Amino acid sequence: MSLIRITKQFNFETGHALYGYDGLCKNVHGHSYKLSVTVLGTPIQDSNHVKYGMVIDFKDLKKIVKEEIVDLFDHATVFNKNTPHVELAKTLEKSGHKVILVDYQPTSEEMIIDFSKKIKLRLPPNVKLHSLKLQETETSFAEWHANDQ
Repeated sequence: MSLIRITKQFNFETGHALYGYDGLCKNVHGHSYKLSVTVLGTPIQDSNHVKYGMVIDFKDLKKIVKEEIVDLFDHATVFNKNTPHVELAKTLEKSGHKVILVDYQPTSEEMIIDFSKKIKLRLPPNVKLHSLKLQETETSFAEWHANDQ
């Protein structure tokens, strides 16, 4: 049986600030993120199965990623809750802004690790997360590969 990789791409807008960073990214700013999610599995061979011939229905993969990542992170500002940025976050939330507090520095590298954990928990047993690519700008991105873990 052939293993097949299926990829779905997502876009979302997210702001962040890197506490303690020695460059411009210490300031609150945003990115138009592009997330590519690739899963691995064998197509369903049961001709009576509603998903016959699919590794996973693109619709099902979209639901998982939207619920776990896109709907949460889109048009939100992400801060490390273990830094003084938590005070800025509280102020923004009081003003009606969408804020996410995380246990890590909100870099593309740390975000993609977080995303991998969330997605893996929701995939069906016969489908494995193969890789993620989180593009922060046109020329900068982070990648996560299951084989590297």
